Amino acid sequence: MTDNQCIDMDYFFNSTKSTLEKKINSTVSDKKIVELLEGGKRLRSLLAHLSFKVCTEGKETPQQYQRALEGAVSIELAHGASLIHDDIIDKDVVRRGKKAFHVKEGIGKAILTGHKMIAEGFRIALSHGKDIAKLYVDSWDEILNGEIDEVDFNEKDINKRMSTKSQIFYAYNKIIDLKTAALFSSACKAGALEANMSGEILKVFSNYGREIGFAYQLADDLVDLANGEMIDSVIVPLLNRLEHKKTTKSAFKKREIKKVFKKNESKIREFYIDEIKKHVRKAEELSKSEMIHQSQYKTLLSDAPSFIINIMLKEINITI
Repeated sequence: MTDNQCIDMDYFFNSTKSTLEKKINSTVSDKKIVELLEGGKRLRSLLAHLSFKVCTEGKETPQQYQRALEGAVSIELAHGASLIHDDIIDKDVVRRGKKAFHVKEGIGKAILTGHKMIAEGFRIALSHGKDIAKLYVDSWDEILNGEIDEVDFNEKDINKRMSTKSQIFYAYNKIIDLKTAALFSSACKAGALEANMSGEILKVFSNYGREIGFAYQLADDLVDLANGEMIDSVIVPLLNRLEHKKTTKSAFKKREIKKVFKKNESKIREFYIDEIKKHVRKAEELSKSEMIHQSQYKTLLSDAPSFIINIMLKEINITI
């Protein structure tokens, strides 16, 4: 991409993703890990690179460009590790159209491989300076806290002790914030750090990424619900909202999810789409911050939230 070349979201994401795939292969020496990373959407790392390009206004040196790509690889490693551990906790048997790693290789090897990916990602982050290394550790801590909260919510019946819908939605939002939105937030902040940004502008990128992360997880949950997937931490607050009564996860079995969704489809879609749009609009507003210099990449920053969410919602024929 040249500085004066007019680009759109499709071009930016496709061209950057292609370059990122090459960077993953040249940076990660463990072929098993490279294989595990295959098939990902790369949305977090692509947002990190977009944030980097916005901050440099596309005027970075080739060395800075490659370094930022390497930083994006560390994000993919952390995210990939979280998916391996998620599949074990959730007992999912398929990931990205293939058998989940713990199904193929066993739980022990899956856990250790996930740890290896985290360590490799941290090695990269550490080589990029203390600020990015700290961001990596803090982000992983948030993700773990989100996972723990979700396990507690689902397995220890915390939801049964919640007396109001607002308490349940607070717990649901907290899980999304820590488990998903945190990594989107850190990815955008990392991109700005790679461009040597500091001060208040880092908060802008951090909040921008967090809003996209919220919208993305809500979109992901809506797609899963429409496809009849069991999502305990979603079903409980959703049914409380719809039925105006206290409902525990034990009241529903996987084969009943599609029936429940069809019965309340219009309400479910309306609720989720409203929430998704709210977070997308907040991200768009943050992208227009006066602290961010005007460039074609700033325009892309504003286009990215809806572009990313529509990638997810396309599966169920919804466009926001």
